[in-house]
Amino acid sequence: MTRKLFVTTALPYANAPFHIGHMMEYIQADIWVRAQRMKGAQVHFVCADDAHGAPIMIAAEKAGKTPQEFVGEVAAGRKRYLDGFNIGFDNWHSTDGEENHALAKEIYLALRKNELISVKTIEQFYDPQKGMFLPDRFIKGECPKCGTKDQYGDSCESCGAVYAPTELKNPFSALSGAVPVLKTSDHYFFKLSDPRCVEFLEEWTHAPGRLQPEVLNKIKEWFTKDDDGNGGLGDWDISRDAPYFGIEIPDAPGKYFYVWLDAPIGYLASLKNYFGKIGQDFDAFFADPSVEQVHFIGKDITYFHTLFWPAMLHFSGRKTPDKVNVHGFITVNGGEKMSKSRGTGISPLKYLDLGLHPEWLRYYIAAKLNSHVEDIDFNPDDFVARVNSDLVGKYINIASRAAGFLSKRFGGHLSADLGVEGRSLLDTLRAHQATVEELYEEREFGKALREIMGLADKVNEYVDQHKPWDLAKKEGAEAQLHDVCSTCIEAFRLLTIYLKPVLPALAAQVEAFLNVPPLNFADAARALGGHTIGNYQHLMQRVDAKLLEELLTPPAAPKVVPGGEDLAPEIKIDDFTKVDLRIAKIVKAEHVEGSDKLLRLTLDVGEGRLRNVFSGIKSAYQPEALEGKLTVMVANLAPRKMKFGISEGMVLAASHADEKANPGIFVLEPFPGAQPGMRVR
Repeated sequence: MTRKLFVTTALPYANAPFHIGHMMEYIQADIWVRAQRMKGAQVHFVCADDAHGAPIMIAAEKAGKTPQEFVGEVAAGRKRYLDGFNIGFDNWHSTDGEENHALAKEIYLALRKNELISVKTIEQFYDPQKGMFLPDRFIKGECPKCGTKDQYGDSCESCGAVYAPTELKNPFSALSGAVPVLKTSDHYFFKLSDPRCVEFLEEWTHAPGRLQPEVLNKIKEWFTKDDDGNGGLGDWDISRDAPYFGIEIPDAPGKYFYVWLDAPIGYLASLKNYFGKIGQDFDAFFADPSVEQVHFIGKDITYFHTLFWPAMLHFSGRKTPDKVNVHGFITVNGGEKMSKSRGTGISPLKYLDLGLHPEWLRYYIAAKLNSHVEDIDFNPDDFVARVNSDLVGKYINIASRAAGFLSKRFGGHLSADLGVEGRSLLDTLRAHQATVEELYEEREFGKALREIMGLADKVNEYVDQHKPWDLAKKEGAEAQLHDVCSTCIEAFRLLTIYLKPVLPALAAQVEAFLNVPPLNFADAARALGGHTIGNYQHLMQRVDAKLLEELLTPPAAPKVVPGGEDLAPEIKIDDFTKVDLRIAKIVKAEHVEGSDKLLRLTLDVGEGRLRNVFSGIKSAYQPEALEGKLTVMVANLAPRKMKFGISEGMVLAASHADEKANPGIFVLEPFPGAQPGMRVR
């Protein structure tokens, strides 16, 4: 029977581009999915942007965009990463999609019907400067369990403890730095402490093979109560107060689902969205008991995926995950945590822009991965050695040493016999097929690649023993040369089959060279004897260590202005000339109804029409004081649709880096004699 799989990776939060940690997870899942498909499984592999929550709402406000616009711009950049590293999701969606809105409400109502939703009046931190209740991630302080400083309001990155924000010691607002005050509010809770949930999760987490042993050990801590009855599973606050960008709770105006409730539901929503595109029945798929649901996640979100998520699904009458595969983080140079601010991160786009082969990274990451929750380290010297020695020196070299002789001497036609030694070598390679498949299944990718490279060593020993370059010069050795080179190409095909989940694009090049259809594991049992291959073209070059050094070189530190704001990174004159700065006359200025920051400016830029620009200068200027003045504006900025209308440019103004300590906004004004439309050069 065909194996049916629904596979997901953790949803990336849609407030920033992908980082190398995202790529590691996606590559891991993609390799596993490709291996399943090569065994004949039917796999639906989906993901989505996690698009809700206060952080996105706040970031969008700062950028002068709606949350949907902000998320949309981030999402638009995803394709380049995924295509660039040959990651083959079937569907990419958003938790702000209509499917997620509907499913989140359905699941919530089912949980409420099952009497697993309660309402409690709670004390919650409120930022008196921002005038809003603070989301957990915008409250920081000392962990109440281990005392580590600068921890978020929901969990500790040091000890893994999960707690309420009000338990933090010495809390402060990450938005304003103010000491938050406590205010009461009615919140909705999922009753994870209910005996039904505890009993179900005890059984679910202990199902054989569902969780890794180290994950199960960690989960046991979360179930444990101390001698005073403290600890154990606690009820989960699933609501947030307006203002909040998310899904409104049914029958609770002004209350929204906490982003962590609707985010995992995004897995189902993305699949439902995909099935809508291909005409497959979503409900029938999940009603099929043979369907397996598999998640790939990082160790930092284990609590949500192994407790809340299965309980939500089970008690809303839905299928629960069959397997949750947890991985560690990626570090650099001996365990140093990746940090963009410290310049120790690896930019996936910079990697591609430098011309580094994407499948070098896939191979290197796969060579480091195993089935345990372990961090993996990116070491540049090790990267160069593995790629150049294994991938190019051992694997690619097999084809390059034999293909030329076959093309020139035999018209690309493979021998049907191969000889006793050749057949024996190929039988050895075929005998490892089941082992390689099993290692992929168990996510022991490092072991799989070591197994495959061990086989490549055997092939190269065969080549060195028979020396086709000598046979080509030896009279009467034509048949032996044909057999040896044909054996090498057949061995190269078998190694390609085994490597294909890791190197899909390279495998496609090999398939074209060999004139064969897409390879699957079953093709290892079939020989190519008598087949004609195409002309060999070089498949992969060695790593240039200088490029890798450039990849890991942090950007130059910004120059510091004494007492002021750091200078932005250096640009070239070509960058500056892209910005069209023009003198503009403020024909009219007026308040914007509903906004406490904006003024609407009507500008004459000397182009025979007037422009409408919204500017955040209301705190510094009365409208009548601006009318008739000249200023400077960015004239070639793309129009932006805002809540109050279309803004057709940007007026330039100066302010201090610390606006709270040094308030004031100063609109730029040119010397007398300047005229509307003049370009600032």
